[in-house]
Amino acid sequence: MSGQELVTLNVGGKIFTTKFFTIKQFPASRLAQMLDGRDQEFKMVGGQIFVDRDGVLFSFILDFLRTHQLLLPTDFSDYHRLQREALFYELDSLVDLLNQHLLQLRPALLEVHFLSRNTQTFFRVFGSCSETIEMLTGRITVFIEQPSAPTWRSNSFPPQMTLLPLPPQRPSYHDLVFQCGSDSSTDNQTGVRYVSIKPDNRKLANGTNVLGLLIDTLLKEGFHLVSTRTVSSEDKAECYSFERIKIPEALTMNKTPKPETTIVPEQSQKKR
Repeated sequence: MSGQELVTLNVGGKIFTTKFFTIKQFPASRLAQMLDGRDQEFKMVGGQIFVDRDGVLFSFILDFLRTHQLLLPTDFSDYHRLQREALFYELDSLVDLLNQHLLQLRPALLEVHFLSRNTQTFFRVFGSCSETIEMLTGRITVFIEQPSAPTWRSNSFPPQMTLLPLPPQRPSYHDLVFQCGSDSSTDNQTGVRYVSIKPDNRKLANGTNVLGLLIDTLLKEGFHLVSTRTVSSEDKAECYSFERIKIPEALTMNKTPKPETTIVPEQSQKKR
């Protein structure tokens, strides 16, 4: 056959017609061996090559052979069965893409710990994905209210206050901490903290308002609130759990087809 000639496959009762070259382009696969007659499991029946496998899943395999991309429907769930089929046909490149695809499906998990104590509120955000923590670190700014430096012209009381911007603290790559409100135990005018979360320009000192803004920010980033629980009713400690599942993008094979491996049977020793 030439590369432009057509071949018809009957896979589990579903009929597929494609170019000879499409099936043959991975010489080390069982599909290529099927066309060469090297695999006796595939039979020619009525001018069609019969393959006793899942025909629905083979449609995705044929799409990969045509495009060298793995692009599955958003509601697709038979990843492990499709991987089993790719292993059966010995399509190593497709198996690699499926492994990458499964990694994309891992949900990003996030927890927001909220502790309200007197006039202060403490936040701690844990994330399984460090990119999400980086995003929040870039958006959250803590402003500390401090008295302005006195000048020879200003004798006003109380002294004028300025806001010193600071980023949230990062104990590790996977969490950040910050707080808002004022420390009622101190007698001076320092220590009042405000929180701003971009793109919102408000500077909020009330912990409940900051929590609402933080949750709204996460929802807009594609997270879903999974559960809430009260850690301590005395200290008003709460935990909010979020989850985000990204829609996998099309993955393109970055490898060239493996060269055909020819199995040469052992030659009998030449007679002397």
